[in-house]
Amino acid sequence: MQIFKCVIVDDELPSLAYLRALCDDVPFIQVIKAYNDPVKFLKEAESMDFQICILDIEMPGMKGIELAAGLSNKAIIFATAYKEYAAEAFELEAVDYLTKPIRKERLEKALSRAKNLLGHQETTDQFVVLNSNRGKILLRFPEIAIITTSEIDHRDKKVLLKNHEEVILKNISFQQLLNSLPDGQFLQINRKTAISMNCVVSFTHDSVRTTLNDERGQSVILPLTDQFRSSFREHAGK
Repeated sequence: MQIFKCVIVDDELPSLAYLRALCDDVPFIQVIKAYNDPVKFLKEAESMDFQICILDIEMPGMKGIELAAGLSNKAIIFATAYKEYAAEAFELEAVDYLTKPIRKERLEKALSRAKNLLGHQETTDQFVVLNSNRGKILLRFPEIAIITTSEIDHRDKKVLLKNHEEVILKNISFQQLLNSLPDGQFLQINRKTAISMNCVVSFTHDSVRTTLNDERGQSVILPLTDQFRSSFREHAGK
């Protein structure tokens, strides 16, 4: 059985404990962490491996709607005492919208819906939907060559496609972006650059030669730094 990792965010501790207890009874769900502080969760989210997030909406510091907008490629289930946010929730493509008090069978139905959606994505999706300078964009994995930090705003990332087109992804860290891409197919090689392994021709101790050519027709060579060398060499050797 495939297990899906879940995070719960609710500022009310009794509700948090109740939701966790319900999730613990669902065999395909593993709750890896529960937060009563949405700001703390958002700071830690990009370093965590999870597929499903159950969110309250009215919370001090940040509303669940804002929080969900900052998460990419996650199945979002809202669990709230308020009905009036449903339209906004589904605009964010939430999997489900549950109103408190939460019934066990209703939560199980929502989690099953998330499981089915995620299982379908794993077998069919070859893209991720992200915010860009062109609006929402379907970034197709096979088309990506190199990802760099934007020269204009370091919070943005510039994606060079294999056809030499460029797209700017808005306000996303390398960790968030790499978590949205197929595991092991894209690797960071220095603080400002990640690369598709399909574009690697060869590498040395401190550089990576790519399939791309610069304006003079010469191979694009990128620096491979100490911080990322071990991980890159480990994956490249597989």
